[in-house]
Amino acid sequence: MQPSGYRQTSPGRLDATFAALADPTRRAILARLAAGDASVAELSQPFDISQAAVSKHLKVLERAGLISRGIDAQRRPRRLEAKPLAEANEWLERYRRYWEDNYERLDAVLGELKTMQRKSKPSPRKGDTR
Repeated sequence: MQPSGYRQTSPGRLDATFAALADPTRRAILARLAAGDASVAELSQPFDISQAAVSKHLKVLERAGLISRGIDAQRRPRRLEAKPLAEANEWLERYRRYWEDNYERLDAVLGELKTMQRKSKPSPRKGDTR
């Protein structure tokens, strides 16, 4: 049984998304593609690695469904695909809400304890130098 509001994502797809996001070069490529489509040559420019190495990263991103390859005359620009990122975000959001709820409950308990401590502390007596 799934929690209400939770849509089941294929575990393999989610695993592929997180595996692809685990690499900083791939995250940088995705950040660049968020600004617009780009060719392999354009995506290679900011990195101190070969175009072949960038192409390998692009294949991982494509297999995860995070990017797609378009056709524009002679170019084959890559573009960002939102769905896998949205699914990963949905999965993470579920746990963020869980921890946020727990922290709110903890804050409430700590507030109650603080109030109880204030009430149980004896008030200083006149002339007491503690």
